[in-house]
Amino acid sequence: MTNEQIARRFNQMASLMEVRREDPFRLRSYRMAAEAIETWPTEMSEIAQQQGLAGVLEIPGVGKALAGKIVELVETGTFEAWEKLTAETPATVLDLLELPGVGPKTAAMLHQKYKIASLDDLRKFAEGGGLEQVDGIGQKTADRIKKNLDRMP
Repeated sequence: MTNEQIARRFNQMASLMEVRREDPFRLRSYRMAAEAIETWPTEMSEIAQQQGLAGVLEIPGVGKALAGKIVELVETGTFEAWEKLTAETPATVLDLLELPGVGPKTAAMLHQKYKIASLDDLRKFAEGGGLEQVDGIGQKTADRIKKNLDRMP
């Protein structure tokens, strides 16, 4: 697994945690670690193989818990915290954040209150007039979301 792939997974983890309104300090630590990993000159897989956990801990912004997740990710392609989180909140919820007009708070509310977990779910919801019934989404925002949904594959 490349540094870029590890960084992407950590950023996805942070985004899912944000959608779930989890501790902002924890999600910030994932984002900071992702940034450090992405720009690190040596591949995490190489560091993990040669130096183990101790080598990964030398990366700024990577503490013991995140270092363990990196080693687990390199060795198995996933890590337990990711599997737990995506079992409760599908990774497809991240697709909602790609849609202009839908931020973390809106995505969280749509997922938690209306069980919308993908762009297809949101399309069906919007086509059925659901967006107009959502508190906090005005007509302009509903129209913008619908227009942007039409542009998405």
